Amino acid sequence: MYVVTAQADGEKAGCLVGFASQCSIQPARFMVWLSKANRTYRVAEHTDRLAVHLLRRGQDQLARLFGGETGDHTDKFTQVPWHAGPGGPPVLDEAPAWFVGRVENRIDGGDHVGFLLAPEATEGVMGSHTPVLTLSDTHDIAPGHPAN
Repeated sequence: MYVVTAQADGEKAGCLVGFASQCSIQPARFMVWLSKANRTYRVAEHTDRLAVHLLRRGQDQLARLFGGETGDHTDKFTQVPWHAGPGGPPVLDEAPAWFVGRVENRIDGGDHVGFLLAPEATEGVMGSHTPVLTLSDTHDIAPGHPAN
């Protein structure tokens, strides 16, 4: 599970994402899929960079905020420490690892749109024994928006 954040036209948004994966080694590329119903998608439509954050198991509060609240009603960024990342997207200070990626392409996949990212800046290290937050860790989070 990842938290994806975006900033465009003075608006910040972020959401918990389960559909994401590295999709190329050379050149490095990563795909994140955002629900069209989600405010983060609407902000991401108007930006050329997104930040992708990896969470550790146990960061349930952060996962609940970005997965269970909608930015339509809650300013999530008043509740967590963050800073502007390269190119503008918010970077969550509590995330142990993150990257900012330039949007190379957008692909309509139905109720989600895939954002193909070319990583430009990274920070943090997750050791091979660091347990990461997974889908099974988030089953009890009711989504802020329905999937479609």
